[in-house]
Amino acid sequence: MINRILIRIKVLQIVYSHYQNDNKDLKAAETELQFSLRKSYDLYHYLLLLIVELTTQQKQNIATRKAKFRPSYEEMNPNERFINNRFAAQVQSNQFLQKYITEQGISWSVDTDFIKSTLETVLNSPLYADYINNPVDNYDVDKEFWKNVFKKLICNNDDINEYFEDKSIYWNDDIEIVETFALKTIKRFQEEAGATQELLPMYKDKEDLQFATKLFRQTLLKSTELRERINKHLKNWETERIANMDLVILQVALAEIMTFPSIPVNVTLNEYIDNAKCYSTPKSGNFVNGVLDSIIKELKSENLLLKN
Repeated sequence: MINRILIRIKVLQIVYSHYQNDNKDLKAAETELQFSLRKSYDLYHYLLLLIVELTTQQKQNIATRKAKFRPSYEEMNPNERFINNRFAAQVQSNQFLQKYITEQGISWSVDTDFIKSTLETVLNSPLYADYINNPVDNYDVDKEFWKNVFKKLICNNDDINEYFEDKSIYWNDDIEIVETFALKTIKRFQEEAGATQELLPMYKDKEDLQFATKLFRQTLLKSTELRERINKHLKNWETERIANMDLVILQVALAEIMTFPSIPVNVTLNEYIDNAKCYSTPKSGNFVNGVLDSIIKELKSENLLLKN
């Protein structure tokens, strides 16, 4: 689930923090990186668990209305299609989700107001109206409903994203990426899989885990060598105006270029130019592109750019 796009962002953040805090403890910084990546995987499970929590909240709402002293006919006879959604029940029973949230202590129990607010957003939407009035009542319709809820109401919802950002500082740059993986997981669910439907693993394979660790270590362990090469190519730039984040981006990018022969240069360039545009100044994309292009030409001339 944690792809290389997200890994690069996390490495940049931890390396930047490492220098800002003047922290010389490489082991502590690497532990922080692994913790940050784990928090991204936590977010993935929080999103899936949101389906369960919204369903549970509506069950409580219905039970409360029925228990009133003089409930109305509508309160005694509510439409229960939402709380009986087959897909939501399958998510709730998923053994991998339950195992993870138990082991990691994941819960929405202290976020009652958020759950109620999000539930209202769902219940007041045209999606909900179309769902409860749909004459077809089966698993596929139930799953399609939740897929559309995520796609149209939860993913890229500014209020929801802001809440996630406030809930954990580690999620500020993860949300949109992790939301796409939650949506992908919903699409992958099959009714016949029951409670054993597999979720996305934390890493696609061991290579991605090794990529994260190796990129981080090489960036810091070879910092002197990398910075010396970078500094040689800053003469055409106003160095006093170079943002610290730009230097970190250059250092991590150069570490990747020189360490991973299987990754094409243009892939690395595009990723770090995008990160410069997103996490640094408006001119950082052009700056990073210019400096890296110059360094790459030098590496080629020295036969140091070895790519498969």
